[in-house]
Amino acid sequence: MVSAILPLSVENAFVRRRGKTLVGPISTTVSETGLTIVMGPNGAGKTTLLRMLHGMERLARGGKLSWQLPEPETRAYQAFVFQAPIMMRRTALENVAYPLITHGVSRKEARMRAEQWLARVGLSESADKQGTVLSGGERQKLALARALIRDPQILFLDEPCANLDGSATREFEEILREAFQAGTRVVMSTHDVGQARRLAQDVWFIHHGRILEQTPADTFFETPRCQEARAFLNGDIVE
Repeated sequence: MVSAILPLSVENAFVRRRGKTLVGPISTTVSETGLTIVMGPNGAGKTTLLRMLHGMERLARGGKLSWQLPEPETRAYQAFVFQAPIMMRRTALENVAYPLITHGVSRKEARMRAEQWLARVGLSESADKQGTVLSGGERQKLALARALIRDPQILFLDEPCANLDGSATREFEEILREAFQAGTRVVMSTHDVGQARRLAQDVWFIHHGRILEQTPADTFFETPRCQEARAFLNGDIVE
């Protein structure tokens, strides 16, 4: 039986570089289930926040991330999809199979499961193409398949649809919904208010590196509490 790594408790967490605070203080809990959308203006700290939760940023002294397992053991149950995913110089099939092979799954089984995932994301016909020659939408769908093939308990996504057209965005969102409905905890940043309305169960609104609102989606979009969130939703410049 796989041990649960969630909930994640975040206590007084800061990320600083060269004496500048990029994110923090952050104190919150990432629950076992849900689809959280992180919103905020450009430069608010969305990417750094996600990287911090995923363990890719060193916390300033005094901050703490507490999983339900020792942090090194949680790595196998997390995944991250970047805004511009890195494609290895391998075929699409090999890109998706790679995470399984590196964790001890036989090459035959890994390729079989990768074929199934490519079919799920509509890339079966691209299985033998180099990942580096795929279109932007295809790369993002491949990156999502590569992230989900190991059934992570939590998936972080950093504005994954920022460079996609409407059709590719809809396809990506559908795959993401299926993963969420299958039990994957999702925390995703987006600048797209429409996308947030379509996907979010709850919203974290971040500004100047701090979470100013953390509320159910309906509440956030109908009656945001803080002035900055109201301005953001109205399309105004948030200072």
